[in-house]
Amino acid sequence: MRVYEWDGVPTPIVDADDYILIALGGFPDNGKGDWDEEVAIPAAEAMQKAAITMYSEPKWRRKHMSSKSGKPTPRRGAHASKSAGASMGGGQTHPQNLSLSVRNAAILASLFALEPFRRIAGFTNMVFYAFAQQLHEFYRTEFDKVCAHDPSILRNLPSRLSVFSTATFNFGPATVTFPHIDFRNLAWGWCAITALGNFDPDRGGHLVLWDLKLVIRFPPGSTILIPSAFLRHSNVNIAPHETRFFVYTIHPGGAFPMDIDTSKTTTPQEREQRRKDRERRWAQGIKMYTKWDGPSRTL
Repeated sequence: MRVYEWDGVPTPIVDADDYILIALGGFPDNGKGDWDEEVAIPAAEAMQKAAITMYSEPKWRRKHMSSKSGKPTPRRGAHASKSAGASMGGGQTHPQNLSLSVRNAAILASLFALEPFRRIAGFTNMVFYAFAQQLHEFYRTEFDKVCAHDPSILRNLPSRLSVFSTATFNFGPATVTFPHIDFRNLAWGWCAITALGNFDPDRGGHLVLWDLKLVIRFPPGSTILIPSAFLRHSNVNIAPHETRFFVYTIHPGGAFPMDIDTSKTTTPQEREQRRKDRERRWAQGIKMYTKWDGPSRTL
């Protein structure tokens, strides 16, 4: 495994043909100090307050859910999380709003309304557009179609701030994910991960991209975009006294009109045609990646 001591400066990671595969978004140009004070620290504090409200403090602070409670550990890791927005999967036959209790929906809505989270979303949106303009526009136009077709679909944020349909708040308190892929994400799509909390990024919290044999330093307050449906990823543990949260935004493949398939039975001919359609969509999808022609940084 190679370790990249990323300093938070916006950096593309390109493939063998110089197409941008990963966007290390970092921080806005106005400086990490201002971003920490005005955005990253208040956002982490708001997430902690929301978590304690939803779970109660003793329950939220437990680190290992499966060994002590007897419940199975979630696939991505033993940490508290809640998702909001439009999605499709798990038995849904069409894109629809994720189900939340009235109380939890109100708590998550209050987070989206806070200036720090709106600034994180806006910065993430800008990084996405800068490094993958065609893919960004595909997300925007396709989700616009979904919302126009079904007015009951609720956006987490205005489209000018975010083109992603779904957001997950990983409340930790020590968010450490297991190696996984996000099979509900669009096959060639990007997801955005913003790390928050009080932890030492030199000692833990690194993003691990297993297929690339790459470990990336991931400082709190910074954002990284990756194709999470085909790159297996996780993150390094942090110290017992530290906290780590992250906000994770995606657009599930099923929430794109072209990927919707609600039939329960198919003929062999239909299955073969769908296989060919998937291959065609994949070939079209990876053409949305941007070829990098600027200066590169050696990893």
